[in-house]
Amino acid sequence: METVTLTGLLHKAAAEFPTRRALSVSDKFDLTHAQLQHIIDHAASLLIASGIHPGDVVALTFPNTAELVIMFLAVIRCRATAAPLNSAYTAEEFEFYLSDSESKLLLIPAEGIKPAEAAASKLKIPLVSAALQDENSKITLSPNPESNIDSVNQLVNDPADVSLFLHTSGTTSRPKGVPLTQLNLGTSVLNIKSVYELTESDSTVIVLPLFHVHGLLAGLLSSLVSGAAVTLPAAGRFSASTFWTDMIKYKATWYTAVPTIHQIILDRHESKHEPYRKLRFIRSCSASLAPSILERLEAAFGAPVLEAYAMTEASHLMASNPIPNNGPRKAGSVGKPVGQEMAILNEQGEIQPPNSNGEVCIRGLNVTKGYKNNPEANKSAFQFGWFHTGDVGFFDSDGYLHLVGRIKELINRGGEKISPIEVDAVLLAHPDVAQAVAFGVPDEKYGEEINCAVIPREGVSLDEAEITKYCKRNIASFKVPKKVFITDSLPKTATGKIQRRMVAEHCLAQMSAAKVPKFGA
Repeated sequence: METVTLTGLLHKAAAEFPTRRALSVSDKFDLTHAQLQHIIDHAASLLIASGIHPGDVVALTFPNTAELVIMFLAVIRCRATAAPLNSAYTAEEFEFYLSDSESKLLLIPAEGIKPAEAAASKLKIPLVSAALQDENSKITLSPNPESNIDSVNQLVNDPADVSLFLHTSGTTSRPKGVPLTQLNLGTSVLNIKSVYELTESDSTVIVLPLFHVHGLLAGLLSSLVSGAAVTLPAAGRFSASTFWTDMIKYKATWYTAVPTIHQIILDRHESKHEPYRKLRFIRSCSASLAPSILERLEAAFGAPVLEAYAMTEASHLMASNPIPNNGPRKAGSVGKPVGQEMAILNEQGEIQPPNSNGEVCIRGLNVTKGYKNNPEANKSAFQFGWFHTGDVGFFDSDGYLHLVGRIKELINRGGEKISPIEVDAVLLAHPDVAQAVAFGVPDEKYGEEINCAVIPREGVSLDEAEITKYCKRNIASFKVPKKVFITDSLPKTATGKIQRRMVAEHCLAQMSAAKVPKFGA
């Protein structure tokens, strides 16, 4: 297992399934595994001719396009490090991420991205655009390298090659740089392939951005390594209006998303009753999925919903509920560990028995060796021979992991430790609530008190009294939010995860100013 490389797995899949569909851009073109691999190797040769060497960091910023997939895989084929960035960043954000990653080159789409170009110019980082016309073309770079020697075959990828450099979301601190190796990525995609029994007969539509591990590892790379097919939406991003059209046309067997996107898909289905495709399973990850939403998804689409647990530092997957043939799925649980060791530790580093809370800790070949240039974060995260996730949870008697919340987000109300995830689930079970998030705020009497923010479903009017009354019927009195903010939006990360800490800070500021919270206003 320690000799695994992601590029080796991709070459193996291309050799085994050369004529099967690998990558489609909806309504534009399809590439087989052999075609895709050929285009990647050619693009890698162009990068080498452009002066990219093993160990160099190459930043990429594209929508979800074939060019992003090809250039990402071409970069790592060169034994360089790919650093995908959100194309919606401001110039200042691009400047930070390009500097922190020490990027030697920035790849962009042919139409350009002005803030990225401005940041690269300021930092004197060379810019190269990439374009692919159709399935019969080779990728073209501009400026085009003078030499075009097929030199990539001289390179042998090593398991220790740092292939991917991402930043954590930074919701509680400065974003931390996470280097992931060929071995980390290869191990993770094999874990994903194994737990969901992905084969060359599977097909998925990507709904998440590929600059994040969820969409990149779980959606794209695990599929390609399995010989399966991946479809990218024509718009280069998720669109609820074309989701089921693409799923049906490309014979999708599953998809993976965050709870926010599941809710969008579900709400559209319940209002429009569009045709949908029967799936092997639906996967949810990156944030807690309320049991009420899980039940509605299963009832609407007739497919098992498998909740999973993942993070960037683990090259995505850490735990998952199994597919139906391999065991029961439990609503409210993120399932069993997949492909690595996992334990619940107390503050002294002692492993806790079932049904006892502690910090979720992991170790395995999928886990990063450490944050880049951040000894303080490494000292905190790597203790007692384990990587500490910062999440509180427990194993039940069946070995299923239940998450209680982030250590820094648990609400300490007069000594009672309250999980905001538990309160979220109650709020989301209200039939007229579309989105909700609970959080702690300072309180003179209890130290901390519970507040929440709620978005009503479209066309519905909700007030604080109704939410409070509902909570009192469905949760212990000390867990009932003292203050309810009714709003029409909530701040989210680029992957759709609600930023709990930002909601808390914003609501406190608005409360001080005696205003209704207006996020993004």
